[in-house]
Amino acid sequence: MENRKEELYSQAIPAGKRRYFFDVKETRGGDKFITITESRRLFDNNTGEFYYDKNKIFLYKEDFEKFQKGLANAFSFIETGIEPEPVVVENDFEYDGERREYPKNELEDIDFKF
Repeated sequence: MENRKEELYSQAIPAGKRRYFFDVKETRGGDKFITITESRRLFDNNTGEFYYDKNKIFLYKEDFEKFQKGLANAFSFIETGIEPEPVVVENDFEYDGERREYPKNELEDIDFKF
């Protein structure tokens, strides 16, 4: 029996020079989560070869609703120019050892690369 995470669903979205992958996986414990991967094909002038630069986000079930609301707010702002009400979460979270309330502008600084 393999110990790796099982992929249940995958969808690739071509978008110009980028490709986005939405993958649903399952942990050994049966919990489902999503990985969102941005892949870009780049050229290395030193080696003369192409390579893929990938950035990945892991999105867990307990965060689906918050993520969806935050993304919808961002889309709404782009379309209307009106700042929507922030996503309100009752819990605090810990980031880099400091307790902060969600949401904060510092979230822009989180590096989601893995």
